[in-house]
Amino acid sequence: MGLVIVPLKKDKLDAWKTWAESLNNEQSEEFNSFNKKYGLTRHDAWLAETPEGPVVVALHEGPGAESFMQEVGKSNDSFEASFKEKLMEFHGMDLSGPPPGPMPVKMI
Repeated sequence: MGLVIVPLKKDKLDAWKTWAESLNNEQSEEFNSFNKKYGLTRHDAWLAETPEGPVVVALHEGPGAESFMQEVGKSNDSFEASFKEKLMEFHGMDLSGPPPGPMPVKMI
């Protein structure tokens, strides 16, 4: 299982909501194929409010969950390219390399 918690850039809340809705509606076939391609059986995202502003909590489950973000980062397929552009636009996430800072430590 992979869990990502990432801040939402200022003034991007409405655009993110529109994009998230599109993944469940007009882009649902592409999104489902994308998840299947990377071995995800569950890919959900929630919006949460914090004192510092909104964050997105994304859950990735399935046999491909541990390597999902790295594998998408390597891909140049059109849906993946669009997905990566949206992550950069909304969160400043660049999947072309490892995330900045130390990796989280599993405690239990």
